[in-house]
Amino acid sequence: MAYYIGVDIGTSGTKTVLFDKLGNIIASALEEYPLYQPQNGYAEQDPADWWNAARNTIAAVMKHVSADEVKGIGLSGQMHGLVMLDEKGEVIRRSIIWCDQRTAAECAEITEKVGAERLIEITANPALTGFTASKILWVRNHEPENYARCRKILLPKDYIRYKLTGEFATEVSDASGMQLLDVPGRCWSEEVLEKLDIDIDLLGKVYESPDVTGTVTAEAAALTGLKEGTIVVGGAGDNAAAAVGTGVVEDGKAFTTIGTSGVVYAHSSAISIDPKGRVHTFCCAVPGAWHIMGVTQGAGLSLKWFRDNFCSAEKETAALMDTDPYVLMDKEAETVPIGADRLLYLPYLMGERTPHLDPDARGVFFGLSAVHGKKEMLRAVMEGVAFSLNDCKNIIGGMGVPVDDMMACGGGGRSPLWRQMLADLYGCPVKTVDSKEGPALGVAILAMVGAGEYASVAEACRAIIRTDKVQEPVAGNSEAYAPVYELYTKIYPALKENFAALQKL
Repeated sequence: MAYYIGVDIGTSGTKTVLFDKLGNIIASALEEYPLYQPQNGYAEQDPADWWNAARNTIAAVMKHVSADEVKGIGLSGQMHGLVMLDEKGEVIRRSIIWCDQRTAAECAEITEKVGAERLIEITANPALTGFTASKILWVRNHEPENYARCRKILLPKDYIRYKLTGEFATEVSDASGMQLLDVPGRCWSEEVLEKLDIDIDLLGKVYESPDVTGTVTAEAAALTGLKEGTIVVGGAGDNAAAAVGTGVVEDGKAFTTIGTSGVVYAHSSAISIDPKGRVHTFCCAVPGAWHIMGVTQGAGLSLKWFRDNFCSAEKETAALMDTDPYVLMDKEAETVPIGADRLLYLPYLMGERTPHLDPDARGVFFGLSAVHGKKEMLRAVMEGVAFSLNDCKNIIGGMGVPVDDMMACGGGGRSPLWRQMLADLYGCPVKTVDSKEGPALGVAILAMVGAGEYASVAEACRAIIRTDKVQEPVAGNSEAYAPVYELYTKIYPALKENFAALQKL
């Protein structure tokens, strides 16, 4: 029997899952590790923690099969993190990870040196604090001794690749988030590297996601239980991996994630870049294709904030019923009609990414009156998040990327009410898949393709990905949402200048 391993190096922990060739889970293991915040706005992790977690979880799942039966390994992980190695291949400093916000000055430096329009033309995105290029410049500007020692720069999952195979390599989906890749050309941008004075030799070789990037070394085999020579494919960044794990690998397909933040991700066989930089365009895990991704910062965060501050009764009742408080909150919100009795909510608790690019934006209840209670506010919060995600989908559609097949994932994707809101607003079915191992399954599928189990990523997904639940749009609901959503889109522009003034108080 042939088996494949997906390793997902997340921010809170690393999860390794062993699958058969049909995507059935044979075994899984999870190991968590800390996040370091030495100053306000800083976020760092120790790459040694990632490696310890990866080798321990791989060893745990390998107890269920013989080493000869594992035919390939795929790697997924948190994007944008900076791993710097010295001439001996040793880590120089803790990794500055995706959510670190220290690099505003370096983003301005990148924009000045490359040019705002040219940067978007090449890297498909404006300079952002989360991306890797600004982190590299920050180390050069603030820790010149560490930068002088640097011989290789890797992303988090690619450090695990190095520890497994000894190879310095990455792949196009994760590399897209470094702000050093020519995203249309799927290769390192010599122009950006030259203007930023970054040596191309610091970077690993770029592969397509299903390509074989190396094989497991004898040393790594001894630590993990893998067989020496087992292939390791390119893998993918977390969202690109989740796309494969939910079957979003062909035109017309997309997924919506409602986690702490919210994501609308659409596959496209043609490159399309938003000149305003409101959405990300990255290479995806399908060779020769791309994805467009809109992000709303406060999606599930908004509902969690409401739960923690206003739903103590639901939490207590749920504990007695041995159920999730969100299930009871869903039932309450269902009793309120569309529009929450003329109450709207802007989910900008953490500023906003898509479509406004405004760190000063803040959450708003609009239309609050004495007739409103907790259940109306709850419904308004859920609708406001759905409206924000619909903003993302509409920008993607306006870029010539149609969506007629939408998957839902993340914690919020388990809510039938939220999925129905999305279906009614999107005007297309919203589905879930029966597997809950999106990124790990996605990169295991890439390993299957790399090993020759399937001829293409699309073929593998058609054989493996199975739909679970389907929410069809309800015509009457869609009509009822239209004027509410239209009013929602007018509130932010009316408040934009006041958000900026609020931050100066």
